[in-house]
Amino acid sequence: MGGFGSGRRWGRDKTSDMRTLDIRKLQRGGLLTPGQAFVVLQVRSDGGAGQPVGYAVRLEWTPCNFGGRRAWFVCPARGCGRRVAILYGGSIFACRHCHRLAYPSQRETWDDRAARRADRIRARLGWERGILNAKGLKPQGMHWRTFERLEAEHDAFVNAALAGMAERLGLVK
Repeated sequence: MGGFGSGRRWGRDKTSDMRTLDIRKLQRGGLLTPGQAFVVLQVRSDGGAGQPVGYAVRLEWTPCNFGGRRAWFVCPARGCGRRVAILYGGSIFACRHCHRLAYPSQRETWDDRAARRADRIRARLGWERGILNAKGLKPQGMHWRTFERLEAEHDAFVNAALAGMAERLGLVK
């Protein structure tokens, strides 16, 4: 069997643990010129104490279906060259594949995922978050069929989450 770090729970760092640079935010903010070929990043080595190191990151532009153009970073890590929207900061800004990062949802267990999905349904129904909280009423304007379907999905996710918790605590064999 696998050793430390081989499972879903303890493995790679998560994308949420890193600093990010999102090209979509730069473009929405008007910080990019259409057709611009690269941006220059200044990164301080040694966690902000060292001298700033500057390097260029290439940009690619693709046409959108309804007009306009979309910018992409080309990952500056050696040998990569992926076209990505987000670069993650470490000693160098690079794509999540080069940093070997996982999304937080990729590290969830099946019962954690069920609890998250139940909470998403609770938010849609306007109920208080938390699978152990009481159910609320049908939202005004929602069809009964939709409400009953969502309530059944919610109950299934809650049951799965509670079964997983019981299993993890050794209450069920």
